[in-house]
Amino acid sequence: MKQRRFLKGVRTWGWAVLFVAYTVGAVGIVILDTAEERYRGLSKIQLTSVTSERDTRRAGAAEIAALYRAQSGMPFSSLQPGSTFQIVWPDGSTETVMVVSPSSALGTEPLQGTAQPAPTKH
Repeated sequence: MKQRRFLKGVRTWGWAVLFVAYTVGAVGIVILDTAEERYRGLSKIQLTSVTSERDTRRAGAAEIAALYRAQSGMPFSSLQPGSTFQIVWPDGSTETVMVVSPSSALGTEPLQGTAQPAPTKH
């Protein structure tokens, strides 16, 4: 009797641990680095950084997000509206961006307070 209760408890906790591990893994942030070969030639990001105008950053981030979606295994479920990703601009500066509309040229919105300047080179 005790053994069955113990096995039931192990099974219950096992499922709970599996669920928590899956949830933590699914929440991970996507980091898109513009230094990668597939993003390097995009026209809207070549000279973009966190100091660029907001619409320039929005257009560059939307272009990168579109390419990421197109090359992912699940293009209609990756980077849906409301999801966020971190972008590393060519100069090394970073910011977090939220997808507003996947079908718009300005379909992303930089999140306030997330912009980090490029590290200084010594």
